[in-house]
Amino acid sequence: MIRIGVIREGKVPPDERVPLTPNQCVSIVQEHPDISLKVQESAVRRIQDEEYVAAGVDMAATVEDQEVLVGVKEVKIDDLIPNKTYLFFSHTIKLQEYNKPLLQAVLNNNVRLIDWECLTDASGRRLIGFGRYAGIVGTYNAFRTYGLKHKTFDLKKATDCVDRKELQSELMKIKIPPLRILLTGRGKVAKGAMEILDELGIEKVGKRDFISNDGERPVYCQITFKDYFKHKSESEFQTSDFYEHPENYESQFMKYGAHADLLITGHYWDSNAPFLFTRDDVRRPDFNIELVADISCDIDGPVASTIRPSTIADPHYGYDPKTEKEVAFDGAGAVTVMAVDNLPCELPRDASFDFGEMFIHHVLPSFLNGDKHGILDRATIAQDGKITDHYSYLREWVNS
Repeated sequence: MIRIGVIREGKVPPDERVPLTPNQCVSIVQEHPDISLKVQESAVRRIQDEEYVAAGVDMAATVEDQEVLVGVKEVKIDDLIPNKTYLFFSHTIKLQEYNKPLLQAVLNNNVRLIDWECLTDASGRRLIGFGRYAGIVGTYNAFRTYGLKHKTFDLKKATDCVDRKELQSELMKIKIPPLRILLTGRGKVAKGAMEILDELGIEKVGKRDFISNDGERPVYCQITFKDYFKHKSESEFQTSDFYEHPENYESQFMKYGAHADLLITGHYWDSNAPFLFTRDDVRRPDFNIELVADISCDIDGPVASTIRPSTIADPHYGYDPKTEKEVAFDGAGAVTVMAVDNLPCELPRDASFDFGEMFIHHVLPSFLNGDKHGILDRATIAQDGKITDHYSYLREWVNS
């Protein structure tokens, strides 16, 4: 018998998402008699305890009798139960200093830590995450911010929408001006962004058409790292070489950025890779981007105007290219930035369902088949009080 517990989110400010919805919990138990599932009571979820109870889910004040405990964000150190298997986003694999004490506590409590972010197939493709809804909400926020900046329309905040359906109905109220929109990335975030762009009827065009666009209709163009980076020697771009020697590459983002009004970022960026555009680039006469929806949100990184994350409560700010300081989001000459770093939290019901489906189809089978494909093993950061070999680079750091 595998005993699974859905834990209460303890991080402050609270996260309203869940890894499994009520119907998904019921489905797991019905389809797998060898699984018992219990949900810890919580007052902070968007999906209320009463909804779990109504569906027939076993609820309890504690889930300490379960062996596999699943949550969303980092677990508070005081809430860690020794000798359990935990699945949550630990935010430790990039040596995040603020979570070093958490990883130390994981080791001290003999916790097996499986990080959602590290669950991949044999080819290294991520199996689970909230990227799609980051793209959906981030792109919605881009248009909401544009309307507020130009005082042309006022969309409801995504977090005030009951669900994706209401968000979509909000979008249908507006008419998009002839914007030239640039979208970076090709993963789940970018695909989520494209859902909104396509629903709005915005035409997707190729790179050549984007550069020569006449500006009479709204269009968007999707570019990836092969488009906005090039080898310094002008030799042909080779993905394997770029991964091994990113220092030999430089940005050619402005080839496309000079023709864009709105930038939506859905890319993944490595700290060894070049910046997409620098603060000097923002001061160039041909820099025309007036609004950046930075879903990727790397601070002081590849997108020069993103100098801090924004929040759901206060989602945008302005960046002054001359002073390199923050100003009013609608200030004259400012690049408006939307850089909310927890976008899926704005549609917690839909994002939770999407996440739960990925868990059921891509992760749960590994608990039932002895992890025959090594999915859980590859994502295990800590076990038996030690950092695993997959993440050996964390050992010196966590003990320092």
